[in-house]
Amino acid sequence: MPVSTCTLGGEVQFLPVLLLLLFLNAVMGFKLCPSHCLCYESSDLVDCRSRGLTRIPSSVPHGTWLLDLSGNKMTEVRSRSFTGLWSLKILLISNSSIQTLQPQSLSSLQFLERLDLSYNSLQKLPEDFSESLSSLQELKLDHNLLQHLDSTSLGDFENLRKLDLSYNNISTIDIRAFDSLSRLIILNLEENKLNVVRDQLLSRQQSLEVLLLNHNNISVIDSDALSPLRSLVLLGLRGNKLDHIRFKTFLELHTTSTHLQLSSNPWTCDCELQRVFGKIQRVRHLRVLDYKEIICHAPPQQAGLSLSDLDSQLCMAETVSVLVITFTVLLAVVGTLMKAERNRKKKLIAMETESQRQEK
Repeated sequence: MPVSTCTLGGEVQFLPVLLLLLFLNAVMGFKLCPSHCLCYESSDLVDCRSRGLTRIPSSVPHGTWLLDLSGNKMTEVRSRSFTGLWSLKILLISNSSIQTLQPQSLSSLQFLERLDLSYNSLQKLPEDFSESLSSLQELKLDHNLLQHLDSTSLGDFENLRKLDLSYNNISTIDIRAFDSLSRLIILNLEENKLNVVRDQLLSRQQSLEVLLLNHNNISVIDSDALSPLRSLVLLGLRGNKLDHIRFKTFLELHTTSTHLQLSSNPWTCDCELQRVFGKIQRVRHLRVLDYKEIICHAPPQQAGLSLSDLDSQLCMAETVSVLVITFTVLLAVVGTLMKAERNRKKKLIAMETESQRQEK
């Protein structure tokens, strides 16, 4: 019995200490650092780069404002993986083999401003992807496997300034996909599989300054597709499938100054194309940065030649051709009229001869 009493007394005496430790652990738990990561308390930065992690660590300090998880081996980001990280402003998860973002995987990051998911294997975005990210200003999704963009996944990015979707497999975009992105300044869609730039796709992007569409399969730009872009400074269309363009398409750009990149397209060099580029060059607020690199793809006699080197030869050749055709047609008409006149005179002579013969 004395032993039991002594043990009980020891437990009773130890209980306040245990409760104090539990309390301190609960209060100070947010300062714990995940194993295999480096935490910098003075700056609230957590570095978990290239640690072989297969999932988001659960013990990230609540006061963290920058979390770097790049270079790991996570195939998915699970629902509510970042619960409690209310202070997080920058989240970097590039090059981490991510294939899937589960619904509500980012739902607790209401104050996140920068998100880097580049160099992963994402094929699609969840419908609620943007639902709780209304503070996001920069989003990097380049070098993934995205094929389609729909309006639901990007619907709440009202403060987004920079969106990088380059180096994906995007071939289709919902016409309303960018409707909420009214503050967007930079949109990078380089190295995708887009075929057309459609009217209304960029209808809310009056603040857009840089639009990069280089190295897609674009062969058509709808007549009013660029007209809403009143702040556009740079439009990249290099390496597409354009063989002709309409002057009206670029004339609709009511900007202060817009630089165009149009080289490495399969241009059909004829008088019409030369006139279009000539008109563009004369518009004060438009400038083709790579005009000297516009190389003819067709017709065969012009293939490989620079459009700028041809100067006005194409239109001159066309004018000469028109004149030759006109002259040929005129000669044919004159010849026909002369032949008809000769035939008429022959008939008159024949009639007079016949009349004289009958009188005799």
